[in-house]
Amino acid sequence: MAQANLTERVLKRALKEALAETLHEQRELLHEVFSEVLEDFALSEAIREGQKTKRSSRAEVFQILQGKP
Repeated sequence: MAQANLTERVLKRALKEALAETLHEQRELLHEVFSEVLEDFALSEAIREGQKTKRSSRAEVFQILQGKP
C-alpha cells in the first residue's frame, strides 16, 4: 500500500512538472488561445447587446463609419 502511495505521488509530481514545462514552452500558443476565447466572448456579448437595440439601415451604418451625421 505504501508503495502505491509513493508511486502515485511520484506520478502526480511528474505530471505537474510536465504540465508546467509545457505551459512555459507553449506560452505563445496559450496567449493565442486565450485571445481567441476572449474575442469570441466579446463578440457574443456585442451580439446580445445588439439584439436589444433597434435595427439600423445599411445607409445609417455607412454614414456613421464615414463620420457623417
